[in-house]
Amino acid sequence: MTTDVHSKGLRAFVTVAEELHFTRAADLLYVSQPALSKQIRSLERELGVELFRRDRHSVALTEAGEALLPHARRALQAWEEGAGAVARVRAARRTTLVVGMSTSPGRGGLLPAIRSRFSAAHPEATVRLRQVSWEDPTAGLANGDADVAFVWLPLPGAGRYAWTVVAEEPRLVALPETHPLAARPEVDFADLLDEPFLALPPSAGVLRDHWLALDARGGRPPRVGAEIAGTEETYEALVGGLGVCLVAEGNAPLLTLGGVVTRPVRGIGPTRYALAWRRADGGRALVRGYAEACRRVRDSGARHRGVRGAASGR
Repeated sequence: MTTDVHSKGLRAFVTVAEELHFTRAADLLYVSQPALSKQIRSLERELGVELFRRDRHSVALTEAGEALLPHARRALQAWEEGAGAVARVRAARRTTLVVGMSTSPGRGGLLPAIRSRFSAAHPEATVRLRQVSWEDPTAGLANGDADVAFVWLPLPGAGRYAWTVVAEEPRLVALPETHPLAARPEVDFADLLDEPFLALPPSAGVLRDHWLALDARGGRPPRVGAEIAGTEETYEALVGGLGVCLVAEGNAPLLTLGGVVTRPVRGIGPTRYALAWRRADGGRALVRGYAEACRRVRDSGARHRGVRGAASGR
């Protein structure tokens, strides 16, 4: 049997089969009688059988039509249920915003403040938080798991995204408290060039380079002591003496839990923390609304640690 039959043809067949009258069936389907007859003839050609016996006075199902009818009804019911499921997903997407992040934004209540403003403006919306491994520097944006995401810049494939910067923070060095450099109040990056560094996975791309401070190494390749994909892994690697790493000032409390210290670093620039979204989604009301709430919280001077300015992203 052919697989090219469409729901429109099946619906025409079922309606005629139930009415046994082409004019009434055409009225129910809001089509002309000639158009309905054409749909039935097309379906019969697809199946290679006649479905109706018709003359000037009556319409009746053929044996093939009788056999097809219950299956056509089930197929239409399944199609309607599937279409309904899709409609529910679309409706949920219009009222659900997924916020991706690799670590909690923290920073003096930034996330609750944004959520409060966003919910006040969009009381019908549901916000869902999604934790994402450091293996994905876009925190779920690249594969569509998140609608907006808190990320560190730079982003791989930056042309796909827009963002607004919410914090600009110094990069500190995190190292075991027994490390010789831990005794210093401040460290020159030049003194770290030969140290083994903890690195993000290669999938992090330009963000891996950023946290290895490749731009400050004068072309000297870094020594990678271990790769890390989460806060706990980083802490354990630091305590285990596998290497040192750079960390944003606002994230330092996540690592200084005992046995690890952070120190300011001379010779490297700051890092930027941003809310990002796919450019293609920039017209979605909830995406725009969350970005606006984020900007308002930032500009109102919310007391999250480390904000140096109110720079806006691309």
